[in-house]
Amino acid sequence: MQQPQQPPGLPALRDIVLVGGGHTHVGVLKRFAMKPEPGVRLTLICRDTHTPYSGMLPGYVAGHYTYDEVHIDLRRLAEYAGARFFGDEAVGIDHDERKVFCRSRPPVPYDWLSINIGSTPCVEAVNGAGEHAIPVKPIHRFNDRWQTLLARIEAHPGQTRVAVVGGGAGGAELLLAMQYRLSRELAARGRNPAELSFALFTRSERILPTHNARVRRHFEATLRRRGVEVHTATEVVAVEAGRLQADDGRWHGADEIVWVTNAGGAGWLRDTRLELDDDGFIKVGDTLQSLSDPRIFAAGDIAHQVDHPREKAGVFAVRQGRPLADNLRAAVTGRPLRPYHPQAKWLALISTGDRHAVASRGRLCLAGDWVWRWKDSIDRRFMARFNELPPMEEGAMPVSRPSKVVLDEEEHAQAISAIAMRCGGCGAKVGASVLSRALSTLEPVAREEVRVGLHAPDDAAVVRVPPGKDMVHSIDFFRAFIDDPYVFGRVAANHALGDIFAMGAEAQTATAVATVPPGLEAKVEDTVYQMMYGAVEVLNQADCALVGGHTGEGSELALGFAVNGLIDAGGDSALTKGGLRPGQALILTKPIGTGTLFAAHARLGARGRWIDAALASMCQSSRQAASCLREHGATACTDLTGFGLLGHLVEMTRPSGVDAELDLAALPLLEGAEETVAAGILSSLQPANVRLRRAIRDPAAWVEHPRYPLLFDPQTAGGLLASVPAERAEACLEALHALGYARASVIGRVLDPGEALEPIRLTG
Repeated sequence: MQQPQQPPGLPALRDIVLVGGGHTHVGVLKRFAMKPEPGVRLTLICRDTHTPYSGMLPGYVAGHYTYDEVHIDLRRLAEYAGARFFGDEAVGIDHDERKVFCRSRPPVPYDWLSINIGSTPCVEAVNGAGEHAIPVKPIHRFNDRWQTLLARIEAHPGQTRVAVVGGGAGGAELLLAMQYRLSRELAARGRNPAELSFALFTRSERILPTHNARVRRHFEATLRRRGVEVHTATEVVAVEAGRLQADDGRWHGADEIVWVTNAGGAGWLRDTRLELDDDGFIKVGDTLQSLSDPRIFAAGDIAHQVDHPREKAGVFAVRQGRPLADNLRAAVTGRPLRPYHPQAKWLALISTGDRHAVASRGRLCLAGDWVWRWKDSIDRRFMARFNELPPMEEGAMPVSRPSKVVLDEEEHAQAISAIAMRCGGCGAKVGASVLSRALSTLEPVAREEVRVGLHAPDDAAVVRVPPGKDMVHSIDFFRAFIDDPYVFGRVAANHALGDIFAMGAEAQTATAVATVPPGLEAKVEDTVYQMMYGAVEVLNQADCALVGGHTGEGSELALGFAVNGLIDAGGDSALTKGGLRPGQALILTKPIGTGTLFAAHARLGARGRWIDAALASMCQSSRQAASCLREHGATACTDLTGFGLLGHLVEMTRPSGVDAELDLAALPLLEGAEETVAAGILSSLQPANVRLRRAIRDPAAWVEHPRYPLLFDPQTAGGLLASVPAERAEACLEALHALGYARASVIGRVLDPGEALEPIRLTG
């Protein structure tokens, strides 16, 4: 038996899955961050990494706030809370198996599920609205639509008429914010703001129908003073390009139509067992549990609390954060749940586009610039709770205490086994039944050369080497750097295939080696399944057959592959590192910066969108890039991995007997990499790579350059570094860009060997 080790924490015993990144769920994440529940694993499934705070969205539209000031970084908040962040969209629920179906990843198991996805515009209920109107909800997708609308209006010559459908507080507030912003944008471009005209349509007899008469009069006067046409008791029944039709048959011209009404529940909810109201919202009781499935909670706009119906307002979603977190915690630990009764009256602070606002509560009406400053202060304090997070110390980890989660007898025995001293040797292997179940539904690509493989398991795979081919071997293995096993599997497979592609070979077969932290069988099985599902997707796309592997227990999730490739036998078919020739251009197919970005992510020092972009780059295969480089005369190639750009370039110049020049200004960088390096956040491998600075001529002259540290930044699933004839470099870049390698760049050139001992010269 191996010597006992101090466990890093309890294994996952129960899964709480949060679907949607709404205001309630950000509150849940923050509360679990402040007080973790040992043995309970949180997972957030949300398509968007940054979610807007609805209370500040009109101010953002008006131009008073920047994007980051009004958006909560969900990936960063999840990391702070110790929750897994899965960037995807839920599309269904299997109530019996307790799984959430996602649009583009394997199903996610849950023990308890919570839904906070906001409302969805019912534009399809009005003929033509889905095609010609711009829906505001769900608000987490609004920014892209707003930016498109902003660009269209700014570029539109002459008069522009904007119609807003929806006369509640949201519609009026958004219209006034748009008018304020667009008028100033036109004025700044030397155009007349009078080119713009606005109209508001509502089927209600009056605007802001849920607010008191004084508030309504204030907004009626404001809209009148701003020249806005207001059409009350007017239901829009049809929309066409450039116009909309009212229920009286009249058509009204409109160059842009913004839809701020008729919201309901997401369509996929109708295919679940959840009990819904007439608008498609989930019916919940006082504990925020679904009336039809007590394992599922719902909050925010998507929930309809049957005994306490309230207006769809952000204040309720925010207030539900605490009771939802408390009841999820109670449910998973077997304690009684507590009812939540929303307040009957609430304060609404409604802006008028400019830095002016109205306070509305019951019969109260207060207005003035000071109300806007009050609202601004409240909103900024709210956002600070979720965006101003203390930096995490490297290696910091919460101290475990005995878990109180509710387990059955078998699960309890498994939990004790998972926490106890673990065996070494073959005793550390993952159980055969767990492994076989996890891999049973995977469908690796079939290759005729594979005689014995994954679906006919034996002591070893048997693979034939086709006549006229040589075999290329490579192996890579590393621990997980993100908490999403599916995405990690994709990155690990791409990383392993990079060596094969860099040599100009065709990937043939792969054998996996993985370590998985111990835990309940169901949790271990799902981790293996998610990870290998992502890996097999990538291997199949490369026509590479997974033929076997080994999975054992370890303290951290890790994955690697031994990959075999095929290349034409004999001659110079292999594209090696030693083929650099003086005068050639150096091309890099992907941006760099993964090392510093993920070091920053672990310390809460990176924005979520930076990590999204880095993962997208890491998941992009280099297969087509390798073919393109060969077609354009590449004579040397390597893939960028742990040694960083400089380390891999030195590996090329030495066997080639040449020098090289790198243009720092030309280096393609992942978004945020310069910022995290400037903050002094570097990968743990960076110091070892920095020793290679002796290969640079006069490194002291460049050490202050902001991009200098990125020469040593270790890459995971990085791009290809290749040399092509200078006269073909431009055509090669155009071809790479057309294939989707948008950041491929010429970063330097190959030089004749000089007398200096340092082969690398820097410019830029």
